[in-house]
Amino acid sequence: MNWLAFLFVAAGVLLRVIPHPWNFAPVGAIALFGGAHFERKWMAIAIPLATMFIGDCFIGLHSLMPVIYATYALIAVLGMLLREKRTSFAFVGGASLLSSTIFYLTTNFAMWQMGTTYAHDAAGLLQCYVAAIPYFGNTIASDLLFTGIFFSVYGGLIAHRLPAAQRH
Repeated sequence: MNWLAFLFVAAGVLLRVIPHPWNFAPVGAIALFGGAHFERKWMAIAIPLATMFIGDCFIGLHSLMPVIYATYALIAVLGMLLREKRTSFAFVGGASLLSSTIFYLTTNFAMWQMGTTYAHDAAGLLQCYVAAIPYFGNTIASDLLFTGIFFSVYGGLIAHRLPAAQRH
């Protein structure tokens, strides 16, 4: 699994630093997959955080990093709850959608709370969430795409062909 962890970090960083649509990156899927598959729970949390930090060193550090990182750690924990159902399309897809929603709700709440763009009242919070809907669509699309790729490729190719990979 160490080679897979390294591959996730390298691919995740690359896909974050090359030009791409806003919020279209594999980090949520990496966190969900890691939680569902990595034996060592600390790795499930550390891999997406390392991916984020290395990428942020290239694209810029910012004040929302603690909230974003905590959200990805929470998504990894959600993946840990998925371990027994990780071969179920419905459970994996549902967990991916839940991950996207958690990310949308937490990070936009933090943006509203910490920022100066929106009034700090219910109307300002609603305005912040509405303004973020296009980014939410990208988050959902990327989480579903990358989660589908990671879970199906690992389950369909790697886990069945490599005996060491079958040990969870």
